[in-house]
Amino acid sequence: MGTLAGVHLLHCDPFPVPLPEGHPFPMAKYAALRRELEALGCAGRLAAAEEAPIAALEAVHDPDYVAAFVGGTLDRAAERRLGFPWSKELVARCRASTGATLAAAGLALEHGTAGVLAGGTHHAHRGFGAGYCAFNDIAVAAAWLLERRAAERILVVDVDVHQGDGTAAIFADEPRVFTLSLHGARNFPARKAVGDLDVELSDGTEDAAYLAALQPALEEAFARARPDFVFVQGGVDPLHSDHLGRLSVSHDGLEARDAAVLRAARGLPLVWTLGGGYSRPIDGTLAAHVASFRALAKRP
Repeated sequence: MGTLAGVHLLHCDPFPVPLPEGHPFPMAKYAALRRELEALGCAGRLAAAEEAPIAALEAVHDPDYVAAFVGGTLDRAAERRLGFPWSKELVARCRASTGATLAAAGLALEHGTAGVLAGGTHHAHRGFGAGYCAFNDIAVAAAWLLERRAAERILVVDVDVHQGDGTAAIFADEPRVFTLSLHGARNFPARKAVGDLDVELSDGTEDAAYLAALQPALEEAFARARPDFVFVQGGVDPLHSDHLGRLSVSHDGLEARDAAVLRAARGLPLVWTLGGGYSRPIDGTLAAHVASFRALAKRP
């Protein structure tokens, strides 16, 4: 108990989303994760997120897309690409998830570290949502920091098994934001974006090869980006039990990954977002997320 008492965390549980019976997205993992972290002593610094302002969304996303999603006028093709049936509850949840990362950015500036029990919605592009991602929370928060001159050079470290294509595309022409993505070569999305540093992994990659690819990528990214602020998309779907992952990384391997990322970012303000995780049963995913936030709480 008490191992998470010092880290500031945001959650979105006041914004539930009703999904059809049998929908593949594991929405229940968020509340389950919050309960597990509360049992570890984080309740005193765990706060509910507020919905991101429309203006913050429009600073990154096409205003016509924002209006269509918020107003429920997306066409069927756009809704299928997103992966969720539209609802008012979905809009509130997606805005809250983005608001959580915005708030976490402010907390990280003040306290050095903050985490989000949601977010990491890295498949959202400027003009469309995809892969369960309506708004790109990290991109919105990064733009917010840059606009306020609270950060000058931002590094996004994306270690989800799926490429952070939306983030890479949004910041393709923004030299102040550097995107690193370590992901499965043959996984979603089929058509990859071009980020600043993309590291592709073969199906079945295990711990040793995974970590051997990660460390030089971190060294190169930090050297080239020279960041004064770091966002991490900490998806745990490289896990061997993940039914969407196609890699074979163990829990120990993910813990080593998280330690390497945090070590590389030592001394810099950092926001850790949840990202993906689709193990069946969900227990493996939850255990991996809990381990990530334990590591975050121990960050020097």
